[in-house]
Parts: sequence; structure tokens; C-alpha cells
Amino acid sequence: MIDKLFFNFTRASALLILIIVAWVFTVLFNHSLEAMNTLGLDFITHDEWAPNLDKFGAYAAILGSIISTTLAMMLAVPVAIGVAIFLSEIAHDKIKGFFGISIELLAAIPSVIYGMWGLFFFVPIIRDIFGGLGIGLLAAGIVLAIMILPFMAAVTRDAMNTTPDILKESAYALGGTQWDVIKDIIIPYAKAGIIGSLILALGRAIGETMAVTFVMGNVHKVPGSILDPTTSIPVTLANEFSEADSSLYFSSLFGLALTLLIMSFVVIAVAKFYFLRKARRA
Repeated sequence: MIDKLFFNFTRASALLILIIVAWVFTVLFNHSLEAMNTLGLDFITHDEWAPNLDKFGAYAAILGSIISTTLAMMLAVPVAIGVAIFLSEIAHDKIKGFFGISIELLAAIPSVIYGMWGLFFFVPIIRDIFGGLGIGLLAAGIVLAIMILPFMAAVTRDAMNTTPDILKESAYALGGTQWDVIKDIIIPYAKAGIIGSLILALGRAIGETMAVTFVMGNVHKVPGSILDPTTSIPVTLANEFSEADSSLYFSSLFGLALTLLIMSFVVIAVAKFYFLRKARRA
């Protein structure tokens, strides 16, 4: 009896997740219909965003989301893996706890604080080094990288800690160095966990709003370089949703939200069902 109740409860919980995702998609789709019917593919391919002229092109926001997320992953992945290797294999037991708590503390800091810190710390540095305003894709990428780094480092460290000691001891017994053990034993064994941490960080980065709002610039134009100010889908939604004064404007913002949902689903699905499955088979 208890086993049957437990089985039904777990099945209902899994179905509830699917229902919630379908519900969210349906709401966004229904509210986006006016924009899709009125603008068509121009909504995705054009970059002109002028609410006073009823012109809504999402290309600049989509490109800003993709570039800022890519920059964040490029900056954060090597550092996160290095931190995880240090904590799992190199650091002394007396300092592992201190660094572990520090990582968890970084993960607990609200995103708005990261945004304020980036605005008053990184933006002046970028402005002094490269010129310009300092606000733009580079600042957004750095702030996002710092935000997602603790998530990746913590999950990667836990994945590396699952490597059986007998595998590492066998490698040392065969004459392997510490680098050989890390490269040939620990990382391949923890590959699925590492890819899983990247998927979690990618989902966090592509949908981040408040931190990026402070440092990206909220300018609806295609950036010429990573130093230029631009916008992203979450930034546009956060800044303009309360200002929508027409049904087409309102529907276009829902169209942006639907686009972000589809982008997140596609990216995470590809990473999970291709790279993660490939790593597990290996």
C-alpha cells in the first residue's frame, strides 16, 4: 500500500513539472499571438525597437543575450574547473572548509548586489582601460561570470569527489603524477557532473536580469564590439514591461519572453541530450 502511494506521488510530481512548463508556454504563446500575427518574422530578424512607432524588432536583444552568456561561460568555466580541482585534490583539509563556505556564500548573494558592484567597480576599470562608457557587453559578461562561477565550482567539486579512491591510488601506483591522475582519472570520471554544472550555469546566465540591467546599457542596437552598450531579453522585459501602453507593445514583450523560453529550452535540451548523454556513454 505504501509503495503504491509513493509510486503515485512521485509520478504525480513528475507530471506536475510537465504541466507547469506547458502552462507557462501556453500563457506566453497566447499573449504573443498579436505580435506574431502583426510582425511575423520581422520580430526576430529586425533590430529596430521603437514603441512610439509600433516597431518591435527583437534581434538586438536576442544577440545581446547570446553574446553576454557566451562571454560569461568563456570566463567562468576555466576558473570554476580550476577551483573545483583545487578544492577536491590539492587544498589541505584545513582550508577546504573555508573555501567551500566562501563559494556557497558567493552563490547566496542576491543578483542585484552583483549588479551594483559591477556598476561601481568593473565599469570604471573597463572605462579607464578601453575608453568609452564602460557599460556594455564586457561588463555584463564579467558580472555574469562571477555570478555563475560558484554554482559551477560547487557542483564540479562534488562530482570530482565521487571518484573512487581505488582508481586514484591505482593510477599513483602505476607511476602517475598528480596532474596525470586529475587529467586521466578524475576529470573523465566526473565528466557527466561537470557537464551538468555547465548546464545549470548556462540556464542561470541566459535568464539573469537584475545584475545585467545595471551594466549592459539597455540600448536597442546591435553592438559593434563587446565594449558597446546593448540590451538583452531579460533586461528589456525588466525595464519596459511596466511601460507597455499598447496591446502590440504588450504582446511584443510577451514575444520576447517566449523567445527566451524557447532559447533556454533548446540550449539546455541540446546540452543535456547530446553532450551529457555522450559523456555518460563514454
